[in-house]
Amino acid sequence: MTTTREEAQPQPPVRRRWRSIGPGIVVAATGVGAGDLVATTVAGSRFGYTLVWAAVVGCLIKISLAEATGRWHLATGRTIFDGWRSLGRWTVWYFGIYIVVWGFVYGGTAMTASALPLASLFPDTFALSTWGILCGLIGLVFVWLNRYAVIEKIMMVLIGVMFVVVVGIAVRVAPDTGALIAGMAPTLPDGSMVYTLGLIGGVGGTITLAAYGYWVNAKGWNGPGWIAMMRLDNRVAYLTTGIFVVAMLIIGAELLHATDVALTSGDRGLLDLGNVLEDRFGAATSTIFLIGFFAASFSSLIGVWHGVSLLFADFVARQRAGDGDPDAGATEKVTRGDRERSLPFRAYLLWLTFPPMGLLFLDRPIQLILAYGVLGAFFMPFLAITLLWMLNTDRAPREWRNGPLSNAMLALSALLFVVLCVHEVVELPW
Repeated sequence: MTTTREEAQPQPPVRRRWRSIGPGIVVAATGVGAGDLVATTVAGSRFGYTLVWAAVVGCLIKISLAEATGRWHLATGRTIFDGWRSLGRWTVWYFGIYIVVWGFVYGGTAMTASALPLASLFPDTFALSTWGILCGLIGLVFVWLNRYAVIEKIMMVLIGVMFVVVVGIAVRVAPDTGALIAGMAPTLPDGSMVYTLGLIGGVGGTITLAAYGYWVNAKGWNGPGWIAMMRLDNRVAYLTTGIFVVAMLIIGAELLHATDVALTSGDRGLLDLGNVLEDRFGAATSTIFLIGFFAASFSSLIGVWHGVSLLFADFVARQRAGDGDPDAGATEKVTRGDRERSLPFRAYLLWLTFPPMGLLFLDRPIQLILAYGVLGAFFMPFLAITLLWMLNTDRAPREWRNGPLSNAMLALSALLFVVLCVHEVVELPW
């Protein structure tokens, strides 16, 4: 493979690497949405501090998955979809159907989640559906006009707001330090299995984990020489996510567990939490929390609009390569600027934005919910198992294949996500 100028770019000196961190923060911020905040808070409200260990294990699993994705991109010079295609055409069929259905349903979900705090912050202005449409359009225009470098800066600001708000509130509610430390010991209270699996597998874990390698390349990191930088970036990002998740558990344990307050299911549960904060600390704290709620939701929207569109653009490029266009599938011949300006990238942006607007006015049809649930439940086991497959064979250079620890973590991830997959499919409203 010919070495390009980007591949030859040297890593920053050790003292400057901390300032180069970015793609990991982007993938972590994108994976933590409003639904994750509710699930984590509900776990804290029901079981107090006893599931803190599950949040920690979950972050370790996400580190292993993101590290494997980034290592594949850097060690092989090929994208993860290129790796999937090497496993057989079945991956193309699964991913092609999944990304289309997922994008349609997620588009409506992301716009609604971003609209909820705005409708609460600015009552008597627009209807919820109008706020949702505005959020979708702003996300579309922003990603359409800007490249990764700007996306990263905005995402860093949003996750900074989200982190400061949530951790600040967790400190204000005065956590029980002894119980928090005791929660690091693995225990399973009665009725906690589903919440434990959700904490381990849900927070920060979505299709955007597969986008990490694309963001690594968009940052300008290409070639095995950047793997050490990628690993630092990934660990810092999920350490931040771990602190954030524990903070949400503290909020649930201190504000809701003792008083037996229940949250509404779904994203609207965060509005209930805002009301609880207002009752206890006043309107200013509630307003600050809603700002953090918006930062979490809108960062996920922007991250998906950009990262999953990169995945779709690569999917189309690989399909064209398979149909006889040898240049379309060559990773190094499609620069990151070209990919962000490509027709497939922008077509998927439009798909994420405009068709899902209909879901803001209508209940989601049951058939769509079933398709979304089944396809989505299979994605995380698909990611873990295929990474195990790709990084233990001659598809990857020998020196960058999985070691015992990476194999153990990916195998644990695969097992966990298979269990979650079965549970998700069984619980669907058949």
